[in-house]
Amino acid sequence: MLTQIRISVVMLVLMTVLTGGVYPAVVTLIAQTIFPRQANGSLIVVDGKCVGAELIGQQFSEPKYFWSRLSATGPVAFNAAASSGSNYGPMNPALKDAVTGRIESLRGDQSDHAKVPVDLVTSSASGLDPHISPASAQFQIARVANARNLEAAKVRECVDAATEGRQFGFLGEPRVNVLKLNLALDSLAK
Repeated sequence: MLTQIRISVVMLVLMTVLTGGVYPAVVTLIAQTIFPRQANGSLIVVDGKCVGAELIGQQFSEPKYFWSRLSATGPVAFNAAASSGSNYGPMNPALKDAVTGRIESLRGDQSDHAKVPVDLVTSSASGLDPHISPASAQFQIARVANARNLEAAKVRECVDAATEGRQFGFLGEPRVNVLKLNLALDSLAK
């Protein structure tokens, strides 16, 4: 019996050291060596100041900025500590009412009443999505160009330049990183 207890205690200590110390240290060392930017959060730094992370969405509400997908992370939008979707199912009347209200609000900003892209009126599963579809970016060009006193063609060029293709050429859909796009537009004003 004492032999089994001794073996159990030794295994507990050994596995705690291996899985709680050695393994995380090795993984951290490899990540910092091979992928240091990604391991440190894919931070975007402008003029020596961190303005955000490439993989975490931010809320933009001014007309001169492209708007991100909605975040359902609670009272604070894009709160990574509360990452989740809204849990509203497609038959939930609250989801329908929220989406209808958002569509009317967005259409009010557009003179041509174009079809509102779905990702502008629904939140992502994580609530932290930093990307919008190219259609969502195209939908917002007129508003952003007008607010910045720029030609729509110039804003469209920025959208085209910020559009990322499918990962590895076949995974996912084309997408636009909202923070990077807004930073590119801000750099035009400088």
